[in-house]
Amino acid sequence: MPQTPEEESLGSLIARASDHISELVRSEIKLAKAEFRFDAKRVGMAGGMFAAAAFMAHLCLILASFTIAYVLAQWLPHWAAFLIVTVFYLLVAGLLVFIGIRRLKGLAGMKRTTRSIKGLREIANPEDQTLPALKPDREPVTRDGA
Repeated sequence: MPQTPEEESLGSLIARASDHISELVRSEIKLAKAEFRFDAKRVGMAGGMFAAAAFMAHLCLILASFTIAYVLAQWLPHWAAFLIVTVFYLLVAGLLVFIGIRRLKGLAGMKRTTRSIKGLREIANPEDQTLPALKPDREPVTRDGA
């Protein structure tokens, strides 16, 4: 005959609660895996479609380049028209490389994350048993993340 909750021992109640919690965690993990697989398939399909669209746009750029060159060829020799289009694309590519390099030079790294991890390491492995004091080189993080 099963016991009522009032008659069960504290140990058996804790064991049942522990079983329920572990079953709940396993179920949540299964749900997360299923959702991840579903989302991964959708992201994969969307990525393939973006790649196909980028390829088609690249083909359109090539055809547009020939069109521009042939329009310029109405007033210039063919070689000069194609040279103008080529030089234009080289200038655009150079400008994009220049902008990209400037953006990379502006990277600050993960200074705040590194500082935070060092602070956590100090808390986890204190040399003395007191909490580490706030160092003057640390700046508070505001709500906007700066």
